[in-house]
Amino acid sequence: MPVASEIGGLDVTADSPVNLPLADELAGVFARMSRVLLSQETVNTSLTLICELAQSTLPDSSGAGVTLVDERGDRTTATSSDELVERADTLQYDLDEGPCLTAWAQRSVVRIDDMAHEQRWPLWARAVQPMGIQSTLSAPLVAGDVALGAMKVYGREPGVYDARSERVLSLFAAQAAILVANAQSLERARRLSDQLKEALRSRDMISTAKGVIVAREGVDEETAFARLVSLSQRDGKKLREVAESVVRAAVRRRR
Repeated sequence: MPVASEIGGLDVTADSPVNLPLADELAGVFARMSRVLLSQETVNTSLTLICELAQSTLPDSSGAGVTLVDERGDRTTATSSDELVERADTLQYDLDEGPCLTAWAQRSVVRIDDMAHEQRWPLWARAVQPMGIQSTLSAPLVAGDVALGAMKVYGREPGVYDARSERVLSLFAAQAAILVANAQSLERARRLSDQLKEALRSRDMISTAKGVIVAREGVDEETAFARLVSLSQRDGKKLREVAESVVRAAVRRRR
């Protein structure tokens, strides 16, 4: 039996016998879907709020932040409560070690009770102690089967985090992961919509250029298209660029 669902006000039926919509219809679908998702500005504001709530809920925290890791492995601090968090995060990225990166890589909560006795990330631990960071707690941002980054809080005293703190931060991290996943879905929808629109523009321009050649030289559409391809290969240009040149030349002749 077909399975029906609704996404962003659209009725979607799995295993439908109808053909797939045309490219321009697909562009419209993705544009409509993108509007129901969170904007990037809303996501950034919400992530900042989540960090502030985490810091206040874990009152011995001196700062909180969210690290995101993209498909290429690039690490960035998406939001932070203050400069201390950004400096500590940057040290993790530069040294390629630290609890936040480990929480992301291993998809597990990571806690440091006393930085002075930390042996897992010795370079980073020694570097942040002069900054007044004596303890830290990191929880991964996981959406589905994808690890997006990690959320962390930093404490100025040893031993400020416990098992309850781990559960609390994990809840905040789960909410942050939903927001980040929505933002990334929005960006993918926008990119695909732009690609579809570009494909439509290229298709229309090539069709127009074929019509010019057919009318000018009295050949069929297949031959006209072959002429465009030959010009593209000869001049080392994209097919759309050649088509635009043909159409522009035809417009100039008409004038």
